[in-house]
Amino acid sequence: MQTDIKSIDTLTHRWWILLIRGIAAILFGIATFLVPGISLVVLVALFGAYALADGVLAIVNAISHRSEAPWWLLLLQGVAGIAAGVVTFLWPGLTALSLVLLIGAWALVTGALEIGTAIRLRKIITNEWLLGLRGALSVAFGVVLFLFPQAGALAIVIWIAAYSLVLGTLLIALAIRLHQWGRAHHTEQPPPAFGAAAG
Repeated sequence: MQTDIKSIDTLTHRWWILLIRGIAAILFGIATFLVPGISLVVLVALFGAYALADGVLAIVNAISHRSEAPWWLLLLQGVAGIAAGVVTFLWPGLTALSLVLLIGAWALVTGALEIGTAIRLRKIITNEWLLGLRGALSVAFGVVLFLFPQAGALAIVIWIAAYSLVLGTLLIALAIRLHQWGRAHHTEQPPPAFGAAAG
């Protein structure tokens, strides 16, 4: 019980990390939507910067949770993000097909790890559907990219932008939920279900 309380307390105090990751995802999505005819070089650079930033923040979050069971899942997610970002910068001449497959692999890995994190936290956070949904959407997006890697360039860009906007919104919603609970309750009380309707 004491470990669960400590885990909840850490989650509520690190809500801002999830918020920053969500904002970064939304900014990436907006930048992609604003320039649908974006060149491959620019898209590679944007994705690389986003993946690196998201990976670093995930690792910071993992280090903050290193005394709790699921921390290594966050660490692996961060490593996956940094690896994807490094690949894009080391090979800026990636073909469109290679970039799509790289993003698909990254989405599959991070999505699976997010689902794993949600499952591990099920005893701490009641009805943690936001975490699980984000992971499920990532996995679904990765599968779509692998099934249709040679879809039109415009379609791929729109998919990537929409994916980033939706996942960023889910992260921000989760961060706000954690922050509100942390301010309104003591850690001795069980947290509310994330799926409960606000207000």
